[in-house]
Amino acid sequence: MINGQPIQTTIAFGLDLLLGDPSYLTHPVVMMGSLISWCEGLLRHDEDSPSRQRIGGILLVLGVVGIAYGVGYGMTAIAANIHEVFGFMLSVWLISTTIATKGLWQEASQIEELLNAHNLAEARQRVGRIVGRDVDALNEAGVIRAAVESVAENTVDAVIAPLFYGLIGGAPLALAYRAVNTLDSMVGYKNEHYLYFGWASARLDDLVNYVPARLCGVLIVMSAAIWGLDVRESWRILRRDSRKHASPNSGLPEAAVAGALQVQLGGQTSYQGSVSFQPHLGEPGKALTPGHIGQTMWLMVTSGILVILVALVIWGIWAF
Repeated sequence: MINGQPIQTTIAFGLDLLLGDPSYLTHPVVMMGSLISWCEGLLRHDEDSPSRQRIGGILLVLGVVGIAYGVGYGMTAIAANIHEVFGFMLSVWLISTTIATKGLWQEASQIEELLNAHNLAEARQRVGRIVGRDVDALNEAGVIRAAVESVAENTVDAVIAPLFYGLIGGAPLALAYRAVNTLDSMVGYKNEHYLYFGWASARLDDLVNYVPARLCGVLIVMSAAIWGLDVRESWRILRRDSRKHASPNSGLPEAAVAGALQVQLGGQTSYQGSVSFQPHLGEPGKALTPGHIGQTMWLMVTSGILVILVALVIWGIWAF
């Protein structure tokens, strides 16, 4: 069955690992971002009341997510009508654009290499590409912690969740998920500007990541076993500390990684000049080293491989 979603998603995952996002192709997420910005200009005005801004935010979510799903469905349906193989190939490519394993790997590995070369200034700038916190004053441990936390958190957003939705709904659902995630990254902030307008985007992102985040936590524990890391501590910290995080989902992969590496994440973090305290995840065991970034990257990739393998086994049993 050539159009089987597990097969499409498996190949898409391999394609992302191999090629990432070629710069010569216009990425769907870029188009989503442009659409969101255009819609925001139509739907949000500073003088609007909180309730009016909430309604505008809900309309933004319905419009952008609906368009993403509809375009994905329409493109793949038209391609499949031309030829089954064409539809299959288009679906594979579209799903691959929702996954960012290689892109995240490249960014994190650059940070690890810069730290190993004792180039802290450049490592700070590089980690600033994947985190939202202030990076100019970070010491080496702060850069490592930022990279580890970002890779762990993005194991859900950039790997497990798009694979999950690709596996159950093919390219249209994977694109719809990426639209939700992009909305959250652009307007889902609890600041004065987006507190009401971005409410629907932030809540929907929490909802669609609920199952993938919990799946991801378990997959990281399983991956820790494969790499000879501390499985029991990963499971213990996942269960004990994941709810401490402000996000209902981000704490699961971060806690599982902290336990597997026997390190402590969280602590003081600065955002736009304002220092806040993030609850600690894990025990104050080993000191953070650049090698912990690489170990987190391998946990990320292995978690993706595991979810694909589990899906293929279930699909194979169901098919026969």
